[in-house]
Amino acid sequence: QVQLVESGGGLVQAGGSLRLSCAASGIIFRIGDMRWYRQAPGKPRELVAAITRGSSTNYADSVEGRFTISRDNAKNTVFLQMNSLKPEDTAVYTCNADVARNLGVSITQYWGQGTQVTVSS
Repeated sequence: QVQLVESGGGLVQAGGSLRLSCAASGIIFRIGDMRWYRQAPGKPRELVAAITRGSSTNYADSVEGRFTISRDNAKNTVFLQMNSLKPEDTAVYTCNADVARNLGVSITQYWGQGTQVTVSS
């Protein structure tokens, strides 16, 4: 089974920065799009940022200009650099990836376990 494992979460003061990482492992032929989601208590899950294999990116309006998503295809890893953090960024951040395990057309979407980010005011 393919596994995605996040790291880099923690507690930071408003205005600070954190860098999240998510590494995929297992039987992988190719990883397509990768994404970061977040979910705060009492709120629905939100798509934060997405990146294609060719490194085209999209961001939620709430993080545009503050967060940067990137990837290292050789290491099957996606990153989220978070700057100018705000208390409203507090959430569990989870990575997501579209994975092809062979040369066929079948794609499976995998999710990580999540990492907590807490921003104090």
